[in-house]
Amino acid sequence: MKKLKSFVGSREFWPILSLLLVLLFNFIFTKNFFVLEIKDGHLYGSLIDILNRAAPLMLISIGMTMVIAIKGIDISVGSVMAISGAVAATLIGGSLEMVNGANASGTAMPLPLVILIALGVSAILGMWNGILVSRIEIQPVVATLILLTAGRGIAQLLTQGQIITIYYTPYQYIGAGYLLGLPFSVYIVAAVFALTMYLTRKTALGLFIESIGINQVASRFSGIKVKSISFWIYAFCGVCAGLAGLIYSSNVKCADGNNAGLFIEMDAILAVALGGNSLDGGRFSLIGSLIGALFLQSITTTIYAIGVPPEITYVVKAVVVIVICLIQSEEFRKAALGKFARNRRELSEKAAVKS
Repeated sequence: MKKLKSFVGSREFWPILSLLLVLLFNFIFTKNFFVLEIKDGHLYGSLIDILNRAAPLMLISIGMTMVIAIKGIDISVGSVMAISGAVAATLIGGSLEMVNGANASGTAMPLPLVILIALGVSAILGMWNGILVSRIEIQPVVATLILLTAGRGIAQLLTQGQIITIYYTPYQYIGAGYLLGLPFSVYIVAAVFALTMYLTRKTALGLFIESIGINQVASRFSGIKVKSISFWIYAFCGVCAGLAGLIYSSNVKCADGNNAGLFIEMDAILAVALGGNSLDGGRFSLIGSLIGALFLQSITTTIYAIGVPPEITYVVKAVVVIVICLIQSEEFRKAALGKFARNRRELSEKAAVKS
């Protein structure tokens, strides 16, 4: 009973309950939503699609959780995601047309080196945000807004304003491949999540991050290297966005500097908030952020599955998110329960008077 009360009072309870409600809705109203099939040794079904499609958002949500925990924000992750995919496509030698099948079996540069360079560029972009925020002390929204705008231009320059098709099959495995029946992208998310959880829960880093988010001045006087930690947190967020860009571009088999990662920064911030994390910094829950990302992808999949017209998809999604946010709000629950209790008391008094 104590464990149950502790779980109900935890910040992960409401995100998990929200996700379960969405799944319950699909169980009742969406035909074959929970059906899993094995084809060519791989699992297929709506649940697998949700995991695979949510992988980029989950990665970015992990990085965003760390940034928000130090009372920051990074709205440039979508642009970094586009740049990462564009860098990979350029280094591989992607083109608008397959020339004699060359790109299907060969690459202009070894794939491991392509991945390292793309992630290195993403880390540098994250460091740029870190310098602006921690060293020059520009407000996080303004600092990352610079890269949000300029990053799209950089991605467009790399792709020359075109959609670059990537024919190299091994690269496509990152986002579209399967390992032991599950999408390979799920293993990437699991690895990043496990590493982040270890560093933040098994070392002092997590306490330092929460301390910075609660009070930077007090943390500085306590001997915590606030600027250095903030710098590397933004660099880590850049790497997460870079990984998301590799998964996305390999999944769709192209690099699109204009549309890749468009508005994903808003979904990532929303996933962190839905996961029970405060945007004021301090204590954080990585598990909650992942559940928030899965919730958003589940909502999107559900909307398409039940045949909601595309033009009102965002409206339906917004309404559902608003309802969930209200349910998670402790103040709203207290006000609603208080009003319910008052109405019930008034009805009881009226019944007593009549009797």
